[in-house]
Amino acid sequence: MTPEKKVKNKVVAILKKHGVYYLFPQTGGYGKSGVPDIIGCYKGQFFGIECKAGGNKPTPLQEKNLREIDSNQGLTLIINEKNINMVETMLTTCQILGGRSL
Repeated sequence: MTPEKKVKNKVVAILKKHGVYYLFPQTGGYGKSGVPDIIGCYKGQFFGIECKAGGNKPTPLQEKNLREIDSNQGLTLIINEKNINMVETMLTTCQILGGRSL
């Protein structure tokens, strides 16, 4: 298992614990490149999580996608082994913002 996969597994464990809707987008040449590793929705709030291991940083295209989500009022995180607790913080923020319905 790669170091990045270990980070993803820890993130997924937290998301599952809270009953969060999430998915791993697979572009495979047909979708939009640079989409975060994990996207989802919790309590009406859209989010994107980019998982990295060690000192790795997002690519410029990944950063662009995260900015686009952020500019549309979604939440974004870049998670590694050292800041995994930020996932819980994000979920708390979603609970405060609450869901919306049309």
